[in-house]
Amino acid sequence: PLTVEQRRLYEDALAEFRADGAVARDERAVARRGRILALLTRLKEVCDHPVLVEGTDGPLGDRSGKLARLDGILEEVFDRGESVLVFTQYAKMGRLLRAHLLDVFGRTMPFLHGGLDAAAREAEIEAFRTGTVPAAFILSLKAGGFGLNLTRATHVVHFDRWWNPAVENQATDRAHRIGQEKTVFVHTF
Repeated sequence: PLTVEQRRLYEDALAEFRADGAVARDERAVARRGRILALLTRLKEVCDHPVLVEGTDGPLGDRSGKLARLDGILEEVFDRGESVLVFTQYAKMGRLLRAHLLDVFGRTMPFLHGGLDAAAREAEIEAFRTGTVPAAFILSLKAGGFGLNLTRATHVVHFDRWWNPAVENQATDRAHRIGQEKTVFVHTF
C-alpha cells in the first residue's frame, strides 16, 4: 500500500491535473495526450518513492510502500542464500535503491544503467555473476532488458511497470536462460 505521504502526493497530482484541465478546455488532442502521459509518469514516480517527484536526496526511510515490500522480499531471498534481479525504468530510482540497499544490507549491490561505458557495464555484470554472497542486481529496464544471461538470480522484481509488457518479459528472461537449474520467482509491483 501507499504510505500517507504517497497518497497525499498522488491525490495532489490528480487535483492539479484536473485544475489544469478546467483551464485548458480548448486544448488540442495532442497537448491533452501529453498532459495525460506526464500525469501517468508522475503517478508512477509517486508510487515508487516521494523523492522522485520532490527532487530531494537523503535516506529513503519508511516513505514508500514499494520500498518496504522490496526490503521484505530481499531479506527473505538473502536469508535463503539466493540472489535477485531488481528492474526499474528510472535510473534515478536505481541509484536511490543502490544507496538504500547499502544502508539496509551493508554492502554495495551492482547497478546496470544506460549511462555506463562498456568497461563499467561489464564490471557490474561480473560483480553479480561472480559474487559469493546473496545480492540484488539493480537494472534499468532498458539497459538490462536484453542480451544478458543472469542465471544466478532466482527472483526477479519489477519495481515499477513498463508501458510494454513484452519489454518486461524480455527483462524477466535474463534469469530464465540456458543453464538455469532453479525455479525463478517473479514479483511485479
